[in-house]
Amino acid sequence: MLRRTAPPNLMVVFGASGDLAKRKLLPALFHLFRQDLLHEGFTVLGYARTEMSDDEFRNQIGEALREHQEAEHTTAFDNVAWENFAPRLFYQPGGYDDLASFQNLATRVAELDQETPTQQNHLFYLATPPNVFEPVTSLLKEVGLSNHSNGAWTRLIVEKPFGHDLESAQTLNEHLLKVFREEQVYRIDHYLGKETVQNILVFRFGNGIFEPIWNRNYVDHVQITVAESLGVGSRGGYYDKSGAIRDMVQNHVMQLVALTAMEPPVAYDAESVRNQKVNVLRSVRPIDPLEVNNWVVRAQYGRGKVHGSEIPGYLQTEGIAPTSTTETYLAWKLEIDNWRWNGVPFYVRTGKALPTKVTEINVMFRRPPLMYFDSRETRRQQVRNVVTLRIQPDESIILSFDAKRPGPQLDVEQVNMDFTYSRAFGGTDISDAYERLLLDAMLGDSTLFIRRDETELAWDRVTNVLEGWAIQEEILRRRGKVLQLPQYAAGTWGPLESDDLLAHDSHYWRNPELNGKG
Repeated sequence: MLRRTAPPNLMVVFGASGDLAKRKLLPALFHLFRQDLLHEGFTVLGYARTEMSDDEFRNQIGEALREHQEAEHTTAFDNVAWENFAPRLFYQPGGYDDLASFQNLATRVAELDQETPTQQNHLFYLATPPNVFEPVTSLLKEVGLSNHSNGAWTRLIVEKPFGHDLESAQTLNEHLLKVFREEQVYRIDHYLGKETVQNILVFRFGNGIFEPIWNRNYVDHVQITVAESLGVGSRGGYYDKSGAIRDMVQNHVMQLVALTAMEPPVAYDAESVRNQKVNVLRSVRPIDPLEVNNWVVRAQYGRGKVHGSEIPGYLQTEGIAPTSTTETYLAWKLEIDNWRWNGVPFYVRTGKALPTKVTEINVMFRRPPLMYFDSRETRRQQVRNVVTLRIQPDESIILSFDAKRPGPQLDVEQVNMDFTYSRAFGGTDISDAYERLLLDAMLGDSTLFIRRDETELAWDRVTNVLEGWAIQEEILRRRGKVLQLPQYAAGTWGPLESDDLLAHDSHYWRNPELNGKG
């Protein structure tokens, strides 16, 4: 395969003094640089409200990179690479809604284009709060930075959250497309840059033994779990405005559903892959808001322990109103109305303060028509063949199946065959998701980015749920009552109502620590 090296370009990072830039973006760029995947003409211009010089910015980033290296417990910090990378970093202070600041930015961009061989290719990254997306892009257009000429290119990467409901997402899309063309806009979801997420397509479409059985004839149901072990911590004020459905389901979870359920694309290119993802999202059955309780469970975590540490209940966390109805846990039974998946439920769940941090997809296969080797124990466990695609941690793919236990008796036990990245590719570092996505954006490959219709379809299905919840709360308010969400103790796998959602179909959640039980 040809080596993928980025073309020369100037990357302007809005919000360069923030946490995302220091923890993710600059470390990813530095790692790409160390792998010789960036052109000698690559340059970074940080932009934020904080006043500082180029040297002060370089010092801040250098400290952040060293901290990142220590946190990863990998090799020693590469001082030689840093000395070569640091001169590529520049900084420009300014406001996000100030024309004079953007005129100064345009001047600085022109100067850097002259001083460094960027070939006038520009990549703008919005690592800012979403409330400044519109003013920043409007001013980019006003000062002429959204245009490109002489064979150069201009692209925009937009971080999540991309709207807070369908209407706001549509409004933002309409605004962006007044400034940029759709092919210039790269809506990023870092989950799509993870190795195992990309491997979903290779696993499905690159192996003839799996694709023929990846359908309603062989699959009983699918479970997708996106669990976080931490509570909201100091982010309570932010989180209380979003909740699990906005923070995780609309983006990460829906993307995992789309990749797991999509049809084979006609080619592995951006347009073909994203067309099939859109088709899946369009096939997700919309929920009647009046029937939301039949399909969706929401809850909040209470006091408990995770990994031995005490976590206060959500409603006792600083910045959270004691009457908050924001969900920290959500379970949703999705139905996909198409030929491949009709009648196969997709159960998705996400939550905070759960026993462990893990993201995985479990494809649960139908049982054989006759259980010759059935026993009381296996009936109790409801053992199935399962393919587990673990996204994080310990990126792996696990196949669970029945085997005879050694001995004179016919004892059957479920065993696992597993592929783990760290073992199979020993010594190979798994690239951070942002490395892959930043490199793709520079190369103009939008396969792993989200198209306008994708994000709007996901918001449409989520907005149905939000409307149902709003109706519930309004009915209770008129009756003089207050909504109280189900509770689950921190360190457990969620509320009983979530178990009941699956029990109604004679299923139960496959929790990650229960390996071998299906």
